Amino acid sequence: MLERAKALQAEMVRLRRDIHQHPELSFQEVRTARLVADTLAEIGLSDIKTGVGRTGVVAQIGPGSGPTIGIRADMDALPIHEQVDVPFKSTRDGVMHACGHDSHTAMLLGAAHLLAQSYAEDKEAWKGNVRLIFQPSEEAFDADGISGATAMIQDDALAGVDKVIALHVISTSEAGKLYFHDGPSLAAVDSFEAWVRGDGGHGAYPHEGSDPLYILSTILPRIYGIPSRRIDPLEPCVISLGEIRGGSAPNVIPTEIYVQGTIRSLSPAVRERLWTELEGCFKLAENLGGSYEFRLHKGYPPLVNDAAVNDWMRAVTRDLAGEEAIVDESFGMGAEDFAYMTQAAPGAMFNLGAKIEGGGGHHTPGFAIDEAVMPIGAAVLAETARRFVTGAFN
Repeated sequence: MLERAKALQAEMVRLRRDIHQHPELSFQEVRTARLVADTLAEIGLSDIKTGVGRTGVVAQIGPGSGPTIGIRADMDALPIHEQVDVPFKSTRDGVMHACGHDSHTAMLLGAAHLLAQSYAEDKEAWKGNVRLIFQPSEEAFDADGISGATAMIQDDALAGVDKVIALHVISTSEAGKLYFHDGPSLAAVDSFEAWVRGDGGHGAYPHEGSDPLYILSTILPRIYGIPSRRIDPLEPCVISLGEIRGGSAPNVIPTEIYVQGTIRSLSPAVRERLWTELEGCFKLAENLGGSYEFRLHKGYPPLVNDAAVNDWMRAVTRDLAGEEAIVDESFGMGAEDFAYMTQAAPGAMFNLGAKIEGGGGHHTPGFAIDEAVMPIGAAVLAETARRFVTGAFN
């Protein structure tokens, strides 16, 4: 499978660069979806559905009956102006594939080619199906709090799927290494907005009213104390403030200060505790002569990787690339809406190291990856699926 994937390297690079040159934001992936559907048709697939989850594409390989494994790739880009000087640089000002979703899509198209070839060669061995899931909008919610994964699930993209797998390139990890982690592997992510309000007034007479800046100055230490003093130190969690805004002149005490930030956790119980503790901090404003408004925006749940599915992919990696390619380590406190899919069906995501000299990190204008890793990514996805449908994991 790896040798066949290597033979597709040039085609996967071509597809990745095409998508990279024409990035599309969340739920706007019309051109990308058309390219995906056309490529799947060229491969020889006929069971192709478009417009799934608005702009997603779903295709299936197999006899139609029996167990089904899904493979997911995300397709959306980010509102970032690219600063990498390459021939396939983004042609859209202010939009860039700065997280590797272009390569995810290209690798799944490569895996589709490999699996279609496998099915054509040995249909009788296939006792199940492979569902190819090309998802929009991993990077963002819409106004109703819907992300690409939830939209795809609502449109039955995972109906009948027994297991689901995916990968994510990591531009800061050693190229060619595959990183695995069992259980909670990426964080639940929530955000919040808060308004601290007071009377305001003249800067020369602060005693005549309540000052929201002073009130917030007493709240901030309590917020930062939540992870270290209100949560079990063995439970990972993060609260970070991203913006504090208010005031208009040096001699005017404002009437309102705006605050927003992010909340990360791995445990559902800790997640709910953080919500309660955080609002409790802002409620202190009422004891200091002011008032507050707090809005919680619930985001992705934690990504929970199924240990058995991870073991399948470890075994495939071991056979294709050797034990030295496998790294077991924590993924950190980032977030990923593939978590919704692993709630719908047991599954796992592995990280694929793709570091290249001079390349920047994720979500930066200098993001870049080593395209040489694409065959191993496509091969592990395809071979894991092939072994599943032929009963090799039973």
